[in-house]
Amino acid sequence: MSKCVLMVAFQFPPFQGSSGIHRTLSFCRYLPENDWQPLVLTPKARAYPHQSDDLLGKIPQELVVKKTFALDAARDLAIKGRYLRWSAIPDQWASWWFSAVPAGLRMIKKHRPQAIWSTYPTSSAHMIAMTLQRISGLPWIADFRDPMIYESFPTEPLTRRSRSWLERKTLQNCTKAVFVTPSAQALYRGRYPSLPDSRFALISNGYDEESFLSLSDVAPASADSNRPLVLVHSGLLEPEDRDPGPFFAALAQLLEQGSVQREKLKVILRASGSELLYREQIKARGLSDVVTLEAHCSYQQALEEMLSADGLLVFQGADCNRQIPGKIYEYIRARKPILSLVDMRGDTAQLLKTLGIDTHAKIDDAGDIARALERFIALLGQGQAPVASEEDVLRYSRHHKAIELAQLLNSVT
Repeated sequence: MSKCVLMVAFQFPPFQGSSGIHRTLSFCRYLPENDWQPLVLTPKARAYPHQSDDLLGKIPQELVVKKTFALDAARDLAIKGRYLRWSAIPDQWASWWFSAVPAGLRMIKKHRPQAIWSTYPTSSAHMIAMTLQRISGLPWIADFRDPMIYESFPTEPLTRRSRSWLERKTLQNCTKAVFVTPSAQALYRGRYPSLPDSRFALISNGYDEESFLSLSDVAPASADSNRPLVLVHSGLLEPEDRDPGPFFAALAQLLEQGSVQREKLKVILRASGSELLYREQIKARGLSDVVTLEAHCSYQQALEEMLSADGLLVFQGADCNRQIPGKIYEYIRARKPILSLVDMRGDTAQLLKTLGIDTHAKIDDAGDIARALERFIALLGQGQAPVASEEDVLRYSRHHKAIELAQLLNSVT
């Protein structure tokens, strides 16, 4: 018989708005292949600010999913946009704790899981899992897709104190703390030097091979020299962390110099989240005929767009150096050339470097971007832009990541 693991996850279909949903969903899909049967504890859909049916069909039919009541304090408990701060501690879905803990205890009594797993963000998931662990005594794996506390975030004092408390209690009480990037793991090892090294583990994010197999008939970019090269960025471009402004300046410079011909290049920024701001910048730079802002599309449509593009763009500022965007792994699997606009000290830059992908520039340096973009376009035209090897691609499949989690679960039980 398969062993069971109770998985506490706020972000689960039909949630929309974070690539983190794919991590939990893929573990649910592939852990049974490794003799672990997941049980999911998640809030009811009304708690989500945005919903989508895109991934509902990927939930295994045999998966036990328990959805419990939760309120969004910022929406449901607010009067004229204001709400009591204590109602959103440790986050605005703190009310989920009151329904999730009793439901989780019933699931433990009925299904007899051998371990508990929870994933941050959202903070309440760790709070719920910690309560269940204290009552049941089961080993607990706390998954950190991001650090809970950065040097300068969060800035609001009460939120920062509550997260600091929850982070400390989580690290002290969990059996394993799992991180998705090397520098995030190193940050926590340095922050909690009294804890043994064995407390910390690394399981990176990855891509879903099945999602790509279903797109095997997508036609690759045409070799027609008369058509424009297509560069795509898929996902949020927050002005604070992933500002495309220097990229716009670099592109305008190359067009003005004649280094790039307008009719030979098309840049698609898909679901940037700041369309009004960027539309004005694009217009001011005279780039409206080259750069287009496209609306959100389904996950499968986004993958199709990646596969049909000539090159893929990554924006990652220094404030995100401990993060690797989930789309990077899909870019790697697509085996399309990548132009990364990053801080070279960050984990995204280091990952691409280990894969032999050296087409990059400093995200905040328009001159450096102009040089890198001109070289990237030339390499694309010559068919010589670097891509990941087949061996490296396989290492980042979600199947492989589920194996890593199963091995970790075996070690703690």
